[in-house]
Amino acid sequence: MTALGMRKVEVPSARFSRLHAVVALLGLLALLAALAIVVLLLAAHQPAAAAGVLAVLGVAVFIYVSPRFYAWRYVVPGVLAALVFIVVPMGYTVAIGFTNYSSDHLLSFERATEVLLSRSNSDGAGLDFKLLEDANRYRLAFTDEAGQHYLSAAFAPGAAQRVKSEAVADEPAGTALPLKRVIALQEALKQVTAELPDGTELHQSSLRRFAASRPAYTRNADGTLTDNADGVRIQANWAAGYWQRADGKTLQPGFRASVGWHNYVRIFTEQRFLEPFLRVFAWTVSFAALNTLFTFAIGVVLAVALNWDALRGRNFYRLMLFLPYAVPAFISIPVFRGLFNENLGEINLVLDQLFGIRPGWFSDATLARCMVLLVNAWLGYPYMMILSMGLIKAIPEELYEASALAGAGPLTNFFRITLPLIARPIAPLLIASFATNFNNLTLIALLTNGAPDYLDTAVPVGATDLLASYTYRIAFQDSGQNYALACAISSIVFLMVATLAIVNLKLFKVGREQR
Repeated sequence: MTALGMRKVEVPSARFSRLHAVVALLGLLALLAALAIVVLLLAAHQPAAAAGVLAVLGVAVFIYVSPRFYAWRYVVPGVLAALVFIVVPMGYTVAIGFTNYSSDHLLSFERATEVLLSRSNSDGAGLDFKLLEDANRYRLAFTDEAGQHYLSAAFAPGAAQRVKSEAVADEPAGTALPLKRVIALQEALKQVTAELPDGTELHQSSLRRFAASRPAYTRNADGTLTDNADGVRIQANWAAGYWQRADGKTLQPGFRASVGWHNYVRIFTEQRFLEPFLRVFAWTVSFAALNTLFTFAIGVVLAVALNWDALRGRNFYRLMLFLPYAVPAFISIPVFRGLFNENLGEINLVLDQLFGIRPGWFSDATLARCMVLLVNAWLGYPYMMILSMGLIKAIPEELYEASALAGAGPLTNFFRITLPLIARPIAPLLIASFATNFNNLTLIALLTNGAPDYLDTAVPVGATDLLASYTYRIAFQDSGQNYALACAISSIVFLMVATLAIVNLKLFKVGREQR
């Protein structure tokens, strides 16, 4: 008995020890991963981000080591996940919305300035060269258009260096390296500046020539640049995000700059942005509202039907009706795209056989929107059906029995008992569904890609574009890759969805207090 009792005590203890070992191992792996991220950030010259990650890591280690903060150990993973996946991306998006970040303004001011200062202008036709090997070092042999020969000092390939060349009477002796060896030494040759006896500087311009060149721009003491070709001063225009000449001509590349509320003002004041934004906003609200209504209506009707006791094979029907929700959307939506194909789709083939019509599902704006609503209702009704079935099960059977004694029919039961009793608990979920459909990028991207496009707007936008897909097009497709403007629109959408979330929480709180 004693041995048996000891065994009963030791088994849970061993399991508990193994659990501690697994947790300790996972913690060690997380610590190593965080340190690796710090090293990568430092290698990418991001000391501020590395310091932030290191500070968070230090706080997390302190919490998990100190017994005083034992309860916080269960909160820290959720807080870190919220920071990494919600707060930081949203903060970065909002910050980009206050800049001019786009395909024309990718670089920082310092990097754009370095690109301009690294440019050079060629002075003259250049000189042919041969690369001669001298032990473990190399020499450059030049020949100009007049037949004059020059031979450089020996140099070792490596960092940037300047080598002097002297004029020689005859062509330097030695066998020139083959082109294959010259190509292999390209990186080293590009860092060599050859200086002729008269002070002319030569840089490699091709595999067989060096050309005399000088910097295209020079930095002045006051921070401006000078164009060495004509001596014109160039100043940085922070409002436009370009280096700009006195005549207004801008130089590429542009640089990132803060523009304040300019992007938000453009959305609501410039007609080319305001008109498509209002169209897309109206359709997005309509789509979210109608889809929520359709999915709830279909789901609750099917839930009521499946809760009918006299229905045979209810489990089979439940399984079949739940399948649209079980199949991933990226599989279902392309199938519907093929079914609605205007030329070869099965839906148009059936309609043509029965009624002699072939609707333009992808070319007519109204039909395209109807198609989007139909497909999304098909994908979303199982979720509402499952929720409604659970809520209907919680309704007391005595209510339906009393209704039957009073002579009420199924419709009376539905509108007087079922719907009122499930409406309040399901209301927060309907608001959440409305907010989710606000950002339904997957459906639009896989089904219509926003088509059909409007022909009367300056900014490309389609009749089925939601705010999410419209923002995606502005940022990555056919609107000039204006990341800052897309981030400004995303911030507005975030405020709308956040407002709906607050309303959802308020309704849930009110419902809980009333219960």
